[in-house]
Amino acid sequence: MTKFPANLLNRLWHSTTPERYKLILETGAILPEPNIPNSSRWCTSQGEKHYPYVRTLGGVSLFDFTNFDPEEYGKNYSASWFTFVPIDYSGGNKIWIEINRALVHSSLIEGKCLVARWEQEKAYGHNIMPIIEVAHIGPIYISSFTKVIHHINGEWKEI
Repeated sequence: MTKFPANLLNRLWHSTTPERYKLILETGAILPEPNIPNSSRWCTSQGEKHYPYVRTLGGVSLFDFTNFDPEEYGKNYSASWFTFVPIDYSGGNKIWIEINRALVHSSLIEGKCLVARWEQEKAYGHNIMPIIEVAHIGPIYISSFTKVIHHINGEWKEI
């Protein structure tokens, strides 16, 4: 199994592509509904009934790796963190944006609460990454960014 990158541990992140990062800088925020085609988005090929759960809430997906143990996670959940950490499944480059939790906490639905809401709504047709996925409702302005790192050619570079 892929080793989990230590530099992502115990932090809150948004992951994106270099091209989408440029759009984030242009708009000044990570938007819940950026101006990109659905064909470029995660899990949209089966239509709106199967969009990722966080998107249905008007949110931005974040990933909280606080106290994350990859082995334990693998024992408890069938979700595959290693398909997008540190790069996407197809092997593309990845930008990781660290989000300052203190600045955005009032707009977050934490992982356990997000799973509970998903189960309560019986929204099983919508994808969710249990526990580590966090929903931020509304845009996340670049003033909430702590650090931006790029994983390219097997190395991490701070932007």
